Amino acid sequence: MTQRVFAVEPWAISARTLNDADMALMESMTSTGNGHMGMRGNFEEGYSGSTHQGTYLAGVWYPDRTRVGWWKNGYPEYFGKSVNAMNIIAIPIRINGEQVDLYRGTPGNFNVRLDLRNGLLTRSFDYHVDNAQVHVEFERFLSLATPELCLQKVRISVVSGSAAIELSPQIDGDVYNVESNYNERFWDVVWRCGGKHPALSMRTKPNLFGTPQFTVTGGMALHAEGLNLSGEIDDPLRVGCRLNSNLGAGESVCLNKTVAVVTSRDLAPDQHAEAVARLLGDAATRGYESHKATHTALWEKRWSRAAVLIEGDDEAQQGIAFSLFQLFSTYYGEDERLNIGPKGFTGEKYGGATYWDTEIYLLPLYLAVADPLVSRSLLTYRHNQLPQARTNAGRQGLPGALYPMVTFDGLECHNEWEITFEEIHRNGAIAYAIANYTRYTGDRSYLDGPGIEVLTQISRFWAGRVHYSKRARAFMIHGVTGPNEYENNVNNNWYTNYLAAWVLGYTCDVLDELPDRASELGISDTEREHWRTISATMYLPADPELGVQVQHDTFLDKDLRTVDTLDPAERPLNKHWSWDKILRSCFIKQADVLQGIYLFEDGFSPDEIKRNFDFYEPMTVHESSLSASIHSVIASAIGERGKAVELYRRTARLDLDNYNDDTDDGLHITSMSGGWLAIVQGFAGMRVRDDRLGFRPFCPDGWTRYSFTIGFRDRLIAVQVSGEDVQLKLLSGDPLDVDLFGRTHRLDDQIVVPLAG
Repeated sequence: MTQRVFAVEPWAISARTLNDADMALMESMTSTGNGHMGMRGNFEEGYSGSTHQGTYLAGVWYPDRTRVGWWKNGYPEYFGKSVNAMNIIAIPIRINGEQVDLYRGTPGNFNVRLDLRNGLLTRSFDYHVDNAQVHVEFERFLSLATPELCLQKVRISVVSGSAAIELSPQIDGDVYNVESNYNERFWDVVWRCGGKHPALSMRTKPNLFGTPQFTVTGGMALHAEGLNLSGEIDDPLRVGCRLNSNLGAGESVCLNKTVAVVTSRDLAPDQHAEAVARLLGDAATRGYESHKATHTALWEKRWSRAAVLIEGDDEAQQGIAFSLFQLFSTYYGEDERLNIGPKGFTGEKYGGATYWDTEIYLLPLYLAVADPLVSRSLLTYRHNQLPQARTNAGRQGLPGALYPMVTFDGLECHNEWEITFEEIHRNGAIAYAIANYTRYTGDRSYLDGPGIEVLTQISRFWAGRVHYSKRARAFMIHGVTGPNEYENNVNNNWYTNYLAAWVLGYTCDVLDELPDRASELGISDTEREHWRTISATMYLPADPELGVQVQHDTFLDKDLRTVDTLDPAERPLNKHWSWDKILRSCFIKQADVLQGIYLFEDGFSPDEIKRNFDFYEPMTVHESSLSASIHSVIASAIGERGKAVELYRRTARLDLDNYNDDTDDGLHITSMSGGWLAIVQGFAGMRVRDDRLGFRPFCPDGWTRYSFTIGFRDRLIAVQVSGEDVQLKLLSGDPLDVDLFGRTHRLDDQIVVPLAG
């Protein structure tokens, strides 16, 4: 963990110092989004030091040519990447002829603050040029009310001396991707125009792979106070104007800039100019402050259902508030064509619009804190891409469907062999999400309709991927990478085998209940019986002496030692050790066996869970952003409360405290449900068993109380846990039975139960 950069504020991210070494980290941490688009916390006036300028649009991507040293059959031809789009916030500033640049200039009283309650990013500083001192204030937000809009305000006040002020509000298309494989630029200008509403339209370059080209058009409108128009920007990649004013001490100018951005995902390119003009006209009618008030009210509505409130620990509160804010800034289910990328709108690393993270880590949160249609959209996204998943399997010479590790359109576009070919446990995550959705909502309509189509094709894949060992008299899966990516090409990864066996058995159980669907889908009795045989006789490595499930066939032959034997200077391992050394070591990047125990907890006794936790967690370096949350939930379940809280802090403050020294290239968006999982499933012990909601809570030491709200089967329930008791209040919906500490209670208004049970 690096030195803390940001102040501890329960509902804000703020800093009062600016160091170039921390600039990219600050940009990541002050990222904003609204589901349609998002951006890093870049400086409007520009910055010539270490910066990663980034604006990203949902569903807009480019197929960057695969770059590998040794091409293997079955490789994807391209690596799909979020495209860094035009810079829509640019407002370069000159004071007495000097370009304002906080890297080269002499700023003072620097302050930046992201309000997590409404996504308002503000920044201010003093700047000295010659005998003039000016105070500069910026404010911006990406609208929830009209997601195509970015609204900005800048005010410049002269504190002392006199100042010639020039502002150049613009849209800048001179952008590139930091993560481009071949340092190519991905955009061509289609058209540009000046005048009252300067606009720039750009299209992604033609590609060799037949994937769509995207056209993006941005236009801007200005409202200036105390500024005079002095000219237009004449540049093939930029549009905008120049405004100036001469000010004395005590005088100020103000500029409101509104940008509308539309894409060819939603509108044909020939409709863009009209749409942008209409959006800007509507925004001008409403005004900046009115729009901000509406935007804030929409955030308040989200928080009223989803907020987790912690009293007594501001660091813990800040961590969970930041995580939920960034998740909801990335995805709120408005568009079932979209999913949740690992970096969201905050960076380019990893590429892709979705990973398996969505189904395992994010769906449980959205099920509880958002409208059920949001979760249904995530499932529908996968069903819509079932044909492409079948193509992925076919490219590996296998039947059925193989869902991609990384994708925008359903086709695999990750170009590392140990991921593309081997990390196939992702397929089981898609199936698990269907079962999890059905269990939580009680709604079988998806399962019985599109869901069983997905399940049968995934089952066909697993049946084709296993082989039968005559020696062991069991089915096996060789040549895989489990969730622990610090091992590749292992045989019989326990988690993968267990998950595959479960999928096959679960699919058969569902088909038994839907005989007509089995016939429609062409699933014969013989095929189903084969699936049941595989499920019942899958090899699952275990060690009876240790009493643990074994991560894979040769794991116990390694030099087993615990993380506390490592030199802290060598952490994180992936930045200090060779890959060969990592692969040969016993150290675990993230939950592997424990991932399976987390998902299928009811299949293991408390003693089994504890033995596996005590064996594997001490060897786990938690160098995946997905690791700490799963361990925290399990630690809570086995009574290791101190460990559970320690791991909560790691997952909730992973980026805030830059634990893995990698937040500068973007936030870990798909792990940001981790704090919520640790609190709700861990500390509060929330489970759904036999159609009944239950809790087994405790209150961490140092916390006065914590509370949250969940939706469950057309009810809204408020939960509050203190050191003395747990309180449940039915906010809406019909009464229901709930379990607290294993005892059933009728919740028709409010119940209070002592923590002793």
